[in-house]
Amino acid sequence: MDTWVCDWLLIAILSTILAIAVLVALVRHVLVVGRTAREFQDAVRPMVDEVSRQSNRATQRASRTRATRLGGRP
Repeated sequence: MDTWVCDWLLIAILSTILAIAVLVALVRHVLVVGRTAREFQDAVRPMVDEVSRQSNRATQRASRTRATRLGGRP
């Protein structure tokens, strides 16, 4: 085989190995970010639920207060 064919074959093999290594690293990072996002969501969920409940209570209280001020029934 000619030298230039061996050189191009070596470059192709090394490029393929490098591309596979980068792809594996990318998949690992996606998995780590996904797991971290899930843990964050689990940690924040109770606070979000509490804020949502308080918001609903405030909305109900405001609507009752508005109805009382306008002479309507609560």
